Amino acid sequence: QVQLAESGGGLVQAGDSLRLSCVASERTSSSRVMGWFRQAPGQEREFVATMNGGFPYYSDFVKGRFTISMNSAKNTVFLDMNSLKPEDTAVYFCARSSFNFLNNYYRSSEYEYWGQGTQVTVSS
Repeated sequence: QVQLAESGGGLVQAGDSLRLSCVASERTSSSRVMGWFRQAPGQEREFVATMNGGFPYYSDFVKGRFTISMNSAKNTVFLDMNSLKPEDTAVYFCARSSFNFLNNYYRSSEYEYWGQGTQVTVSS
C-alpha cells in the first residue's frame, strides 16, 4: 500500500505564493502518474495538475500560475502556486496512479492512492 504525505499548505493573502509537497512511500524505477486535485467546501473534487508520462498537465484555471514538478527519485511531487487567488482556497489532495501514463489523467477515479489533504486558504 503506497502512502502519500502532503505538506506546505497554509493561510496566505491574494497574490502570495505557496509550495506544496507530496512524498510517496514507494520508490519506483519509472515515474508513476502523480498529481494534485483540490476540493472546496460544498464542491466536487477537481483536477489541478499532474505529472503524466514525465510531462506536466494543468487545468485551465491554474495554467501560468501553478507549476508541477517531480524529483529525480520519482517519489515526490511539488506544486508551486503563484499569484494565488481567493478562489484557490480548498483542501489540496495528492494522488498517485499505479500506471506510468493515463489518458484520462483529469479524472480522480484514475488514481488509486490519495493523501489526507492539506488546507490552502487565500484571503482577499
